[in-house]
Amino acid sequence: KENKRHMGDTKHFCPVSLKENFVLYPGVYEHAAKYQEKIYYFSTSEYRDKFLKNPEEYVAHNEPIQAPPLRVCLLGTHGAGKTTCARQIADKLGIFHIQFEEYLQELILPKTKVKVGPHFDEEPEDYGKIPILSQELEDVSQTMTKTEAEKSKQEVELTDEEEAIKANLMDDKALPPEVLDNIVLDWWRKEPFRSTGFILDGFPRTLDEAQYLSERGLCPDVVIYIQVEESDILDRLFPPRLKKWKERQHKKMENKKKLKYLKAKIRV
Repeated sequence: KENKRHMGDTKHFCPVSLKENFVLYPGVYEHAAKYQEKIYYFSTSEYRDKFLKNPEEYVAHNEPIQAPPLRVCLLGTHGAGKTTCARQIADKLGIFHIQFEEYLQELILPKTKVKVGPHFDEEPEDYGKIPILSQELEDVSQTMTKTEAEKSKQEVELTDEEEAIKANLMDDKALPPEVLDNIVLDWWRKEPFRSTGFILDGFPRTLDEAQYLSERGLCPDVVIYIQVEESDILDRLFPPRLKKWKERQHKKMENKKKLKYLKAKIRV
């Protein structure tokens, strides 16, 4: 019979993953080891061997082993109300709220200047803008130096990582693991997220992203999926989009009238 465990010694979770990555990663029976009449289970054979080399580093001594904070993944289709629910949960539990796609937008927004993706495919604010009709304004615009033009071009040039993020937002192309490493790992392993916890809104979105979390040993404590009827989503999203479309159409008509008036004035 196994001796009673004191001060929070892990049994079902890998003690090496807890110590080094601050993650409760389930151990498996195939990777078990016995130390001081207690059996420990590990997530990998490498972690088991690491434990056996220096077990005292991974077991409790004078105080209980600290458990990691709550980490939640909240999933659901667009318009299901994930962000609203996530904000309420984060406020109630005192953890961070991370909206994944919004976070990706913020990473490239300094260069793109506008949000990208199928949910932001509306025309920019200066759509339908009256073209330059004055020769004087055309001459002024041509005074921009070559250096200034090249500088402007450099400012909007995206790195490979930023291009991958943009392709993901625009066309739903999978983010490479090396890009996810630069984004996701910090939420599990670096402060202030490491000791506070978080609710991750909208990630993982695909099987590949779920597999990525598993391969990196990043285990959420809870995964919540919000299921909503399609009719409810349409009732929620359609009215504001219809209103925006009507506003754009109205502005287009107004700009066409102004353009027609200016062209007639130039002829005179």
